[in-house]
Amino acid sequence: MSDNQVVLYAEFTARPAVADEVDTLIQEYAESVRAEPGNETFEVYRRVEDPDRFVVFERYRDREAFDAHLDAEAGHAFNAALVPRIVEPQSVLSFLTSTGRS
Repeated sequence: MSDNQVVLYAEFTARPAVADEVDTLIQEYAESVRAEPGNETFEVYRRVEDPDRFVVFERYRDREAFDAHLDAEAGHAFNAALVPRIVEPQSVLSFLTSTGRS
């Protein structure tokens, strides 16, 4: 992992009875993000013990690529559609740093 990479995971919980709708939204958005020039990884998961809970693992080439991702219109549209369908006020982001071990 490069020292310049931005690595994070986002978590959010779908409101009751809309998890499949949220899944469709995030899968469509994932295709858009994966096409961004600086995106290296965008993987979507649902927790086994709580399938309404989503975890998205993301990696960007550098801070510039991540900032471009944040500014992309597709992200604004996705978040506008997502927020009314989730429990949290927005996705909860956790930024990661490498321990230097593979």
